[in-house]
Amino acid sequence: MRCISSLRMKAIDKNCECLGLLPVQLMENAGAAIAQHVREKLESGKVLFVAGRGNNGGDAFVAARHLAGSPGYVVKVILLGKARDIGTKEALHNFSLLNFSRVEVLEITDSSQLEAAASGWCSEADLLVDAVFGTGIKGKIKEPESTAIDLINREGKAGKTVISIDIPSGLDPDGGYFEKAVRAGLTVTFHRMKIGLISEKAKEYTGMIKVAEIGVFADAEQYAGPGDLMMLHRRESGGHKGDSGKILVIGGGPYSGAPALAALAALKAGADLVTVAVPMPVAEVVESYSPNLIVRKLSSDILRPDDLSILLDLINSHDVVVMGMGLGRAAETLEAVRKILPFCRKAVLDADALSALSGTIFESLAGNCELIVTPHSGEFARLRGMETPESQESRIKVVREFSEEEGVVTLLKGKIDIISDGKQTLLNRTGNAGMTVGGTGDVLAGLTGSLFSRNPPFLAAACAAYINGAAGNLAFEKAGNGLLATDVIEKIPEIIKEAGIG
Repeated sequence: MRCISSLRMKAIDKNCECLGLLPVQLMENAGAAIAQHVREKLESGKVLFVAGRGNNGGDAFVAARHLAGSPGYVVKVILLGKARDIGTKEALHNFSLLNFSRVEVLEITDSSQLEAAASGWCSEADLLVDAVFGTGIKGKIKEPESTAIDLINREGKAGKTVISIDIPSGLDPDGGYFEKAVRAGLTVTFHRMKIGLISEKAKEYTGMIKVAEIGVFADAEQYAGPGDLMMLHRRESGGHKGDSGKILVIGGGPYSGAPALAALAALKAGADLVTVAVPMPVAEVVESYSPNLIVRKLSSDILRPDDLSILLDLINSHDVVVMGMGLGRAAETLEAVRKILPFCRKAVLDADALSALSGTIFESLAGNCELIVTPHSGEFARLRGMETPESQESRIKVVREFSEEEGVVTLLKGKIDIISDGKQTLLNRTGNAGMTVGGTGDVLAGLTGSLFSRNPPFLAAACAAYINGAAGNLAFEKAGNGLLATDVIEKIPEIIKEAGIG
């Protein structure tokens, strides 16, 4: 069964919202699913919801309202805290609807109050629903939540049915350490199985697990979106120079603009330091693009194997190497690329550097260098030694297979970008026709390298594709068909800021 992390589920929820499916709608669907599972366990009787102040509690409020409208049920809710402290507008909205649903509510603020006032409610109930915490739990469990978990477990031990919403409260949703948790007879989780539910330790707490569909868009999971950007590492307020990424761009020779564009994109995407290593004749041109770039001259007019002596220290002192833009395909240059790669810990290969790759290169890098390749359709055909299929389904299949076989992350550029590491695949549809202008691929490579310095390769590639296209869309609004690669670069910070990671 396919499992996802709690962070990935939050990303999918956010993507749903951006596509027009509101969080309150998903909450309604989740609560309705819980109510149905309660009905299946209990034909009639007294149901007690023990709810926290987050969205897990919001799901409980919806379920309580649905059940209260069904004949044969007496429904009560214990809210752990005050209504004014409910954390989201969706949960607060659904809590307010309980006023019209004949649901008795008790607000509890401390453990002694919970023991005294709620123990009667617990003992009277035929079934308890655990909605204390959702997947967002972090750190030590405080009061009155800790006592609430104990009370629910006490009633479960006495033979009462206990249903947990999404995940037994207290259990780490991603399989990590946890202090204590509800022991449920049934756990109803939403959309996909969560990683933390399948561990050996979790079996003591989950009971039977059922996955409830709540109407999540397929596109919210299949296409990169703003939610995926939420998964990116955020810049630390107390960080030091270099903590947010040091990128080495190796490019240029026949062309001078390409490595400069990649380097500027890396800076705009949040990298602290970007060094551009280019052949001697184009060094001054690259320097002229921006005083923010650190430029290192190579020994000749093109990248050659002898340049490895210059590059080794640079490779070791940078987090990611971005290589290929404007290098040309001279035999000596491609040989130099092959000699450089084994010394890289992380690398993004684009444009001419892709011509240096072969199966034996991939084998030699396995386990030593994390690699992202960013080909367009023609370059991908050369990499595989066969034509790239036209149909979308076939393209997705071959990108996934290639990535798995070679142990790389592939970002196949196109009208719809395809990103895969062989196990997971995302698509990206941001961008526009104006981005066929030269240089936007160089921007993407630099952006990818910047994100890769602080994030896993698959996430970095997928988010880079989204940001590059979204920045291009913003730029296109002003520039139209006169769009330039530099216009895209200038819009990168706006997209990152909107996602709350800048």
